Amino acid sequence: MGTVKVGIREFREKLATYLLETEQAVAITRHGDTVGYYIPARRRRSDAERAALKEAASRLQDALAAEGISEEEIIKDFKRWRRGKHK
Repeated sequence: MGTVKVGIREFREKLATYLLETEQAVAITRHGDTVGYYIPARRRRSDAERAALKEAASRLQDALAAEGISEEEIIKDFKRWRRGKHK
């Protein structure tokens, strides 16, 4: 895995792309001098991982529906739990 060199303006303009999609290190330059590096901490998910996550989400939805639990109830319970934790 190599390093890509980009100017500081380009890095700033395309920050979301670099943060979410880049898998290799990025050398950030200003007037040709390297001023910093961005090293991605997370890797992209494979198609198999994405499919497994979608399947898990679907199974969770089915289980919640079977029990008659709505998303609103889960959110309400979470907020109630969170309020209790901060006392």
